[in-house]
Amino acid sequence: MFTGIIEEIGTVERVVKNSTNSSLSIRAEKVLEGTKIGESIAVNGICLTVTKIAAPLFTADVMNETWKRSSLKGVKVKDKVNLERAMKADGRFGGHIVSGHVDGTGIISKIERDGIAVWYTIETAPEIMHYIVEKGSVTVDGISLTVAKAKVRTFSVSIIPHTAKETILFGKKTGDIVNLENDIVGKYVEKFMADTADCKKSIREENEKWKSLCLGQ
Repeated sequence: MFTGIIEEIGTVERVVKNSTNSSLSIRAEKVLEGTKIGESIAVNGICLTVTKIAAPLFTADVMNETWKRSSLKGVKVKDKVNLERAMKADGRFGGHIVSGHVDGTGIISKIERDGIAVWYTIETAPEIMHYIVEKGSVTVDGISLTVAKAKVRTFSVSIIPHTAKETILFGKKTGDIVNLENDIVGKYVEKFMADTADCKKSIREENEKWKSLCLGQ
């Protein structure tokens, strides 16, 4: 589990993508402190397992599903990426609950300055917008952000200078693709409510069935 608080900006040093081996090698410093092979690091919001460490580089395997569902499919050598280690059990919870399982991508459609802040408007698919709630949380390239505005196909976030400086969002342009992860709490609540409704319906149908049988006797 992650919190969406970026610890470091890393640099992609190697991209391997073929039928037998797909991996990323990334140059980093802080996220390698205390990290062991088999542990997780979020790369632009994507939970990847560290398979090799040769400081200052770490390597992580990437599945085809990850290439397909995320912005990693366009990543190149020398690209900058947001990095965050998995949260420690006794760590400070600074952002929100982030699983590192990207729901899909969005496209930056507008960037506007507003005093010291910068507004980013992102367009995405209806199935992702379904869980976007104004003043709720969303993860953009691994960054825990508050949704300032939400419309039918777009949502907007406002970035303070510190967030811009400490993440790769500051270097993004209109038309760039970003990884998005919805607030996992909303998804679970919807699932539980749907399951409860289905369960109640099944019980009513079962009761009616037995009632009909009894009356028939």
